[in-house]
Parts: sequence; C-alpha cells; structure tokens
Amino acid sequence: MTTPGLPLRQLLMSLGEPLVELQAAPQGLDVPVRDVAILDPEDPPTAAPGELVLAIGARGRAALPALRAAGRAGAAAVAIKLDGPGQADALREAATDAGVALLSVRRETRWEHLDSLARAIIAGPDAPDPAEPNAGDLFSLAQTVAVLTNGIVSIEDTSSRVLAYSRSSDSDEVDDLRRLSILGWQGPEPYLSKLREWGIFQHLRSSDAPIAVEPHPELGLRRRLAVGIRAGAQPLGTIWVQEGAQPLAPLAERALVGAARVAAAQLVRRRRELSADVRLTRTLLTGLLEGSTGPQSLATHLGLDLRRPATVLAYAAHTTDALHRSDVTGLISVHAAARHRTALLAPIESRVYVLLPELPPGLPMTTVRDWASEVVTAAREHLGVPLRAAIGSTVDGLAQVPDSRAQADRILDAMGRGGVDLDVAALIDVQAEVLVSEVVALLQESTGLRDPRLTALTDYDRRHGTRLAESVLAWLDALGEVRVAADALHIHPNTLRYRVRRAEQLTGIDLAQPQQRLLAMLQLRLPADE
Repeated sequence: MTTPGLPLRQLLMSLGEPLVELQAAPQGLDVPVRDVAILDPEDPPTAAPGELVLAIGARGRAALPALRAAGRAGAAAVAIKLDGPGQADALREAATDAGVALLSVRRETRWEHLDSLARAIIAGPDAPDPAEPNAGDLFSLAQTVAVLTNGIVSIEDTSSRVLAYSRSSDSDEVDDLRRLSILGWQGPEPYLSKLREWGIFQHLRSSDAPIAVEPHPELGLRRRLAVGIRAGAQPLGTIWVQEGAQPLAPLAERALVGAARVAAAQLVRRRRELSADVRLTRTLLTGLLEGSTGPQSLATHLGLDLRRPATVLAYAAHTTDALHRSDVTGLISVHAAARHRTALLAPIESRVYVLLPELPPGLPMTTVRDWASEVVTAAREHLGVPLRAAIGSTVDGLAQVPDSRAQADRILDAMGRGGVDLDVAALIDVQAEVLVSEVVALLQESTGLRDPRLTALTDYDRRHGTRLAESVLAWLDALGEVRVAADALHIHPNTLRYRVRRAEQLTGIDLAQPQQRLLAMLQLRLPADE
C-alpha cells in the first residue's frame, strides 16, 4: 500500500534554512514526499515516485542526469550541493523542465545527517500512547518547547548529536553553537570542551534540574537553558533552549522538565524498537554469511533485491579486543554506510563482516578497494588500531554470499600468517600466498602428510636452541642465493652454508632434490611450536 507522504512544504518547514534552500518547485509545495533515497555517484541515476533523492557527489552539471531521472520517475525532489552561485540558474531550469523540485544543500551539511533528519520528519509522529497524551515525534516536541519557552530548541543524544530542532524565522537570532551543531550534526569540539570545563555536562548527567549557561559573546554563545533527558539514572540526551532576540519565558525551566520526561519516553521506546530490529537484522545476516539461513528472510526483512550483485568485506585486527571495541565497529559501520546505503555489518568471532548488497552491475574492483582502504586508514589515523581488510568475490546475488565470505576469510587467513605486505587485498592480489597458506594449514592439521626428517629438524632446534630450520627456509626462499639469505638473517654467508650442511647431515634430507626442496619450503613454514 502506498503511503500518503508528507507535503514538501512541511518537510522544508521542519528542515529549515540551516540545511536546505528551495531552488525550484515546478509542481508546487504540496507534492508528497514518501521516502528518502541516497544516489551514490557510482550508481546509475534512478529514483522512485515520491522520493527525496540526495544526490551525493553530483555537483553542477554532473547533477543533470539525477534531475532528469527523478523527473521521469515522479520523485518529489532532488537535493544537491552547489559549488557556486552560477550553477543554480542552469539547475533550476533543468529541474523545471524535469518537473521535479530542486533543493540546494549547505556545503557544510553532512549527507548522513540530512538523511537521518529527513527520514525522521517523513516518518512523522509515532502512534500516540494513551498513557502519554503529549507524545509525538521529536521535531514536534522541539517546536512545542520553543513555543512554551520563547526560545530556540535542539534535542541531542548523549554524544551531542542533534536529533531534532525547532524552526527559527530569524537566522540572526541563532548563535554559532546552534548553527554549527545543526550543519555538522554534532556540537563542534571547541564549544563542547568549554561546556565540559564549566561543568555543564556533569550536571546534565547527574541531575533532573535545568541548568543555565550564561552568554559568552566572545565565543559567539547566547544565553541558554539545558536539561538532561534521563531514564532513571541512565542519561539519554539533552534539550537545549537558546535565547533569541526576546528573553526566555518565566516558566521556561518548568516547561523543560516536562519536555525532558516526554522525550525520555520517546527515546526509550525508540531504543527498544531499534534494538529489536538491529538484533533481527544481525541474526539474519549472520545466518546468511555462515550459510545456515537462506537469503530470502534477510531480503524480505530489508526489502533487498535477491538478484543484484553483492560482495563481502572482512576486517581483522591484531587483537580481537581491538577489533570489537565499539568505536572500531562503529567506524566500520559509518564508513560502509556512507559509501553504500544498504551496507550491513555483522561481527562474527574474531572478524567483522560487511555485506554490500545491491551493487550496481560492473562496479569496478578499484572502487570497492577504495572503500575498504578508507576504513583501514581511518582506524589507524583516528583510533590507532591497525586493521586488515579482505575483499570477497562479487557474486551474482544474495544466495552466493557465503561464497564471497569464504573467499574473504581465505584472504584474511593468508594475511594473518604473514608474508603479505598489504593492508587491503582481493584474491587477485594474493592468489599464490592464499594457496600456499592453505597447503601449510593442511600440513598443520594432518601430521601424516609431513616429512618426519623435517619434523626432526625443528625438534632439534627446539631442544638445542639452534636456528637450522630457519636458515634452511631462508636459503630456499632466496633460491640458493647465499648472500641474500644471509643478509635476511643478519649472519655471515659462511655461517649460513654451515647451517644448511649441518641440517642435511643431521636429518639425511637431500636439498638437491626438487621435491625435497618443495616440501621443505612448505613444511618449514609451520608455526615454531608444531
């Protein structure tokens, strides 16, 4: 059944001037907006009726295909970022010809923030609970608090991310903290550090009472009130009321206390609903990756196309603890979602897997490699966590996802055993290393396949503290080049020659035989404790 949607006029009123500006509305402002779609630059330009299309990465004339496709599909609007004022005229004309509304997005605005806010506004109020007659969506609550307090309101979570805000008719009333918070989705760190220094956050975490923050013109801060949103002793967020051109209402603090209780009920309910949905999605995804659950359940739950190409990325760290820190998995999740709107994440044992379903046909491997590399680089630079990433095969549909995951695991296994000087790899990069690694793993599991003379050599090293096996392997890897192998071991060439001869004398192996050399190159790669 098709939902009626939200009039474009109401969406614009809720989002407000800080984020978007209307450039053209050839069908008027009562066009219903039913959903939000992110158009990735790698995707073909498509849209669906009633969608607000966020054209990420398409600036200037590059946005024309998105506008035309949206018009043909009956989309409600297209949102783009402009590089300069000269682009607006041409795009307005194209939007008018296509019959689709055009919204320009402030350059500082984060796309994921606009996506989140627009979806929340379109979803509208939750069904009212009889026990909570004042319950509604957070945007409506922010607007109500603004009316009651005569102020400018924003509602934030415990990480200072903006969840909702009230409309302001006069942009001159808005101070720097409010403006930057809405554009960036989160309060800027210099301001947040001052609030921490003044003890504001400590009060909000520990008390239900509102607190005043005095004006600081030198910082661009006007006077504001704040109250913590709490469920018992658990902090959920904060309601901020900034004073505009007029003083705050005399009963502003009382209104804030009531608003915090209403907001707490909404956030608790939202957390429960999201938690249940996340758990179900994670269960279905894990089952698909492990091959224990067919693809139909996940596809039905999330509305995915079973027949579109898909691939699996797998991430591993040097320690499981580092990988499963919430900030690391959060970083992987955010980067994946920013690049592919339907990306799904599942930690399984010592690895984190990202499923990229519904890939555009013919997506270059270099593009997926760049996505994986972004995560590895960000984890190293921002969190100090070294990650390895493996790119599984691109398969024809969700039914073959376990095959893509298996290939990613093979690559990570080889990278984890050493000998691969790459942070990000696909099978084509490490084909030989993967196959050798798997043969070594077979030798590790099956003692009957090993040469007992080579086993005796490693046992001798263990008992006597010598390095004969290591020296033989270095000599074999250097194809018999004594000086190269000796340099790698930081020993004299004559010492290396002695060790190789001594190994042959002790065990009876004949390294002049090609088959013996091949087996030695494999078996001597077993871990030292084998």
